[in-house]
Amino acid sequence: MRSRLSTRRNQEEGYGVSTLELFFDLVFVFAITQVSHLLLEHLDWRGALEAGLVLMVVWWAWMYTTWVTNELDPDTLPVRFLLLTIMMASLLLAVAIPEAFGSKGLLFALSYVFIQLLRQWFLAFVASPPGTDARNRALHILTWFFFSTPFWIAGAFFEGDTRLAIWLVAMGIDVIAPSTLYFVPWLKSLNFNDWNLGSGHFAERFQLFTIIALGETIVLTGATTADLDFNLTTALAFAAAFISTACLWWLYFNYMATILERVLEESESRTEVGRDIFTYGHIPIIAGIILCAVGDEIVLAHPTEYLHTPELMALVAGPTLYLLAYVPIRWKLTRGLPWRRLAGAAACVLVGAFSWLVHPVALVTAGLLLLVLISVIAHEHFLRIPRGDVAEQ
Repeated sequence: MRSRLSTRRNQEEGYGVSTLELFFDLVFVFAITQVSHLLLEHLDWRGALEAGLVLMVVWWAWMYTTWVTNELDPDTLPVRFLLLTIMMASLLLAVAIPEAFGSKGLLFALSYVFIQLLRQWFLAFVASPPGTDARNRALHILTWFFFSTPFWIAGAFFEGDTRLAIWLVAMGIDVIAPSTLYFVPWLKSLNFNDWNLGSGHFAERFQLFTIIALGETIVLTGATTADLDFNLTTALAFAAAFISTACLWWLYFNYMATILERVLEESESRTEVGRDIFTYGHIPIIAGIILCAVGDEIVLAHPTEYLHTPELMALVAGPTLYLLAYVPIRWKLTRGLPWRRLAGAAACVLVGAFSWLVHPVALVTAGLLLLVLISVIAHEHFLRIPRGDVAEQ
């Protein structure tokens, strides 16, 4: 009993992110890069669907680990070995991403299934004593993963559209599970009070993943620029890419990250906020950042060329999705809408329509989109009421 309880954090004490968790995140820098490259190599609707599915797999593997480390102590040896094992499996998952829908489908599926089953088995049978709410909760989640596992494995033995369809079913099961509070008819029902979130640690983990995605954008910008002749056009494209990434950082960290952390801290149901705003709500934020990275790569590679429809859609979709990502978050918090960011998203769509009709070079379109992001930031920073009033953001 004591050894099991010793793996858990003391929820009465404040705690931050451990160095092991930061080390663990390094794998996901590589994983996000792999997702970006997958989309870049398949800029069509099929490629977007595949990249979206892969991103969800990466996110689901990281996100569940974050929930677990919020209650387990990474400084204890059992949890440390668990995280390192999951880290190695996550690296294999990332390695398989470019050929996830090709020759490495089985490696991709097995890595993901291993991560999810191992983590929840540990939480149920190593970290949770028999008869406790913690074990009951872990068994609910483990049951759902057992339900989706056959679809993940079976999909790897098919090819083409069949594999994609089966994996979409599997991912659908995994995505739906939290919204049902992991309902399992033969187990004791769960409620939001069965979880006890350490708000500061939890919010910081999601902030760090946002930094990971932004860092991947910086890496892609630097790596692409390094392979080009550095002339005035390249310099302008480089500046546009860097400043747009800085704008994405500003839009999240200037006040949004602080507000979300405070809302989580003060909420009567931290678990519900953690599920809706962080687990689900951050998915379009990360997807928007990845699309922006892809758009930056396109502009850097072809700054003076007219963009064909797939490239143009990828370029415009990044900032549009990123701005729209805050709509459901704001609605969840205040039942209001972030009008500035909605207006910015609409402006991005207008830029896309203009570029599709007029055919300017890629650098001009990127400059117009950057101007939209800067305008949204300027309006929020200089023309809004005092910082921290959620109802007016």
